[in-house]
Amino acid sequence: MKRSYLGWLRGEAKHCRMVAVPTREEEDGKRPLREREGLVGEATRLVNRMTSLLALYGVHQFNPRRKRAAERLAQLTTAEGEALPPQMLGELQRGLERLNMIKGQIAAIEAAQRARLATAPAAGPHPMILALAKVVGVGVMTAELLVREVLSRHLRDRRAVARYAGLTGAPDESGKRRREKGLARAGSARVRRAMLQLAWRWLRHQPHCSLAKWFRARTLDGRRDTKLAMIVALARKLLIALWELAVTGKLPEGIRLHRVAA
Repeated sequence: MKRSYLGWLRGEAKHCRMVAVPTREEEDGKRPLREREGLVGEATRLVNRMTSLLALYGVHQFNPRRKRAAERLAQLTTAEGEALPPQMLGELQRGLERLNMIKGQIAAIEAAQRARLATAPAAGPHPMILALAKVVGVGVMTAELLVREVLSRHLRDRRAVARYAGLTGAPDESGKRRREKGLARAGSARVRRAMLQLAWRWLRHQPHCSLAKWFRARTLDGRRDTKLAMIVALARKLLIALWELAVTGKLPEGIRLHRVAA
């Protein structure tokens, strides 16, 4: 360890690397987002479980996420027109109760987030979050996730931003052979998932943006594999564009912002 530290002091860049340890406040600021992510996954598992149970009896037109799902559940019948078995009906009712509890917890987390941004808009990373939330299609939760997980870090350039999110390629070179092994997947899986989802939303909410035009120009053949490859490239370009917006205020060409009430 001493030898590595002395090499770092001599200026040998690759001899030793220092880890950027987040502060207690920075790490605590990520907890609501990660808790909400876990709650959303748990709600999805509950919905899928109830949907599969009802499919056993030929019931396919039931959405557990609706407000009056409990009332409609009591009126459901099987494909033969019979009432649902009592034990399974009880399991479904308990599942709905857990789902409603999870939805209430998610709503509480989102309300606390809005309150934090409203009461202290200039504190910490809040200005970055509010700047990204003005972009049509991004949303407050996505803006806070991106800012707290990657954009508020001191990354030196565009390549470092893309590498941190795991949106760069993984080339395999040996002699004259060169092949691409897909995404490196060495970065943050949470940021990578968020950016891939945001890239698909971006095409719908920002159709006249230069990034959306770039994507459409390279997927004119309509092939599915081409679109899947290019959506990753779009997610990488979009993350870099949002990083520049958060750090320098530079807007991509053709981007639409939410109207601010006078």
